[in-house]
Amino acid sequence: MTYTQLAVLAVVLAVAADLWAFRTRLVRRRVFWTSYAIIVFFQLITNGMFTGFGVVRYDGGAIIGGDSPVSGPPPFLGDGRIAFAPVEDLLFGFALILLSLSLWVFWGRRGVQRTPVSGPPIWRRRGGPGGP
Repeated sequence: MTYTQLAVLAVVLAVAADLWAFRTRLVRRRVFWTSYAIIVFFQLITNGMFTGFGVVRYDGGAIIGGDSPVSGPPPFLGDGRIAFAPVEDLLFGFALILLSLSLWVFWGRRGVQRTPVSGPPIWRRRGGPGGP
């Protein structure tokens, strides 16, 4: 599979997990898209730095627009790139953020806490959070 195919597959699986497997439906919420806009801004900065300075390089045959005969550093915009990085990186980033937040909401709804508490779950104790 090419990098492009894997990126598209990752987005499809993350959206399916959000809508049907975990039923968090984050992609239907305005707050998700607002927070994602903030995240993608910083993703473009970091991806641009890594790719623009040559820390990370991509096989031209595996990404969109990568078969251009231009040698040297990748273009800032165009040829399948945004801020030096391939468009596929945005797809992978979207899938990563969506899946992470979906799992966060999914496990949060089930009462999973960061610091474990001994004994039965809080909602099963008599008398509320303080116990019997």
